[in-house]
Parts: sequence; structure tokens; C-alpha cells
Amino acid sequence: MHSWAAMLVAVTMTGVVACSAGDDGAPDGRADGAAGSATQPATGPAPSTPEPIETDSTETDPAEADAPTEAPAAGEDTASSPSAPVTEPPHPVSLPALMEQEFDGGDLELGDVLEDAGSYIRYAVTYRSGDLTVSGIMNVPEGDGPHPVLVLAHGYIDPEIYTTGRGLAREQDYLAREGYAVLHTDYRNHAQSDDDPENEVRLRLGYTEDVVNAVLAIRDSSLPFLDGDRVGLLGRSMGGGVTLNALVVQPGLVDAAVVYASVSSDAVDNFDRWTRGNPEAAELTEEIIDAYGPPEDAPGFWQDVSPVTFFDQVTEPVLMHHGTADDTCPIEWAHDTRDALADAGADVTLEVYEGEQHAFEPQWQASIETTAEFFDRHLG
Repeated sequence: MHSWAAMLVAVTMTGVVACSAGDDGAPDGRADGAAGSATQPATGPAPSTPEPIETDSTETDPAEADAPTEAPAAGEDTASSPSAPVTEPPHPVSLPALMEQEFDGGDLELGDVLEDAGSYIRYAVTYRSGDLTVSGIMNVPEGDGPHPVLVLAHGYIDPEIYTTGRGLAREQDYLAREGYAVLHTDYRNHAQSDDDPENEVRLRLGYTEDVVNAVLAIRDSSLPFLDGDRVGLLGRSMGGGVTLNALVVQPGLVDAAVVYASVSSDAVDNFDRWTRGNPEAAELTEEIIDAYGPPEDAPGFWQDVSPVTFFDQVTEPVLMHHGTADDTCPIEWAHDTRDALADAGADVTLEVYEGEQHAFEPQWQASIETTAEFFDRHLG
């Protein structure tokens, strides 16, 4: 397990390589008041890069080279047909590769009752994400439903100390009391989820897969209290990047999305802020650069793991919350993301909170009320 500063698009990274704080994590990797420095999440062997495409060459027999050619028959079209352009497949570690992927999220199952909160019941859940089983929690409001559903994507919390459903506790509670069924995914490599040893070197794009599959598992579910036709997505910090990734990878996946204090939608910003140049992440940095090249030498690769490159794919309305005093994810990133989404034609609103920090404390109540009103409009 490599040490990383607290982190993830973009995405992203999410899907982005980023550490985030305040979800319930602090910039140094402490979460929920836990002491100690962040540890880098586990890495796996770097994935192989695509082999160069070789083209067949046809040798000409010297005797044939000097042979006279036959005159074309009358009326015969002598123009040669242009050959079809060769389209190389996307790099397997990229958002375009995820765009081509067949997602099959399903098998959403309720487990033990973890809490009866009066206005909702909290369950342990699992669902399928590709070949993996991912754990999480679901808050189910009282009443028969069917209830609109929100999928929550948490920010970075060291997997070594993470426990199921640990992130976004305030949002889980408030939104369930507002009548939403809330599925908080743990992601792979967290809590009771299956392990994916390559996820770190793959720039955590596995988290994007897990969020997409969580939504599909809801839509596929036969649980009578879930309304799979009304689904929203909320992500915070690293989870904001994951949310942006999901929106570009699967347009129309949800009805609306909210991002809180998100990492940058440019993967290079996140890589430079938390990985490259961080002595505690030196080994991971080397693995990533060995696999894909540094951003200055492989700009195409890094563009393809940045959701900002594909904002023209976004079809859902997006609400962003960000504080001006956020020293984990700078406010400039939020302005850049908002501007890029708007330029791409997306329906985006950025709510700026003067003096608010990454964790959203004094103005959190105002922000969550705005969030609930936003989801009511688009999922109502």
C-alpha cells in the first residue's frame, strides 16, 4: 500500500488521480478525526500499453515488376478506391475506453439492517460491478415508495481505515429524510468490496466503473421501493471527479448531478498536486509515468483521462458547490470546470460560498437545501 496525500473526475482523477479531504478526510489523509498521515493506496502492476499496429507489406516478384500491364477494358473505372482509414482502439486506461465498455451493473441486494433512524432504515448492500462485488449502504425512507434514488460518490478516505458507508454522512442522512433512497457506494478496494490491485496505477478509473454500475444496478433492481426511472448522482471532492467522469462516459446515465468541492476536471492538475513531486508517492509516480509517460511527453494520454476533454458529452444538468477558502481543491478549478461545461453547452450552475473551506461547515446547511431543491426539480 503506497502512501498518498489525501485525494478523484475528473477523473476523475476522477477516475482522476487525486486525493481529497473533508468528505470526511483531511488534506493529510486523516478521516473522521483519525490521526496519522495518509498512506498511498495499494498499487498493482502497470497495465500493458497497446502494441503498435503492424501492417502487412506485399513484396513484388522482380519478374512481375517488369511485366507489361494490360490496358483497362472499355468503360472500366481506373480510379483506385481509397482505403478505409485505420482507427486505432483507445488506450485501455482512458475515458474513451470506458465509453466503449459494456457496463452490466446489477444484482443489488439488501443485507443486514444497520440502523432504524425513524424516518428511514439503513441497510448494508452489495451490487455487481463487472467481475467485482462492491459493498455500500442504502438509506430507504419510510413509506412504500417507489422513492427517487440518489447515488453518492465519496471523496478520498484511506482504504486502510475506511468502513462501509463512511463518507458523506451528513448528505446520506439529510437526503433520506427528504424522501430519497440513498445508495452510498464504498468503491472497490474499500470495506467489504472486492479488491482491484491495478486500480491505483489505472488512475482510479475503477471508481468510475463502480458508480456507473451502481446506477445500472438500481435501474435493473426489482426492489419495489426504488424508482429506477428517477436517479441522481452526487459526488464530493475525489467523488466529484468520479461524478464528472461518469457523466461523460455514460451520457443520460442519471437525471441530474451535484458535485461538492470537486477535484480538477483536468487530470494533470490532480496528478501534479498530489502525486508527482510528493516524496510519499514517489513509487506510484514512477509506475504511472513508466506506464503512460509524463503529461509533458504524452499529452494525448492525459487529455483522454480528463473529463474536461469530453464535456460535450454531458446531457444532465449539473450543480456545483465550492468555497472560496478551499485550500485542498482551489476555487479556480471550479471556475474552470464551470466555464468548460458551459462552453460545451451543458446546463451548469456554480454556487460559490465566500470563506467556506473544503469540508463545508458554516454554510453546509444552505448548500444541502439548495441541493435538495435541485434534485426535487429534476427528479420530481
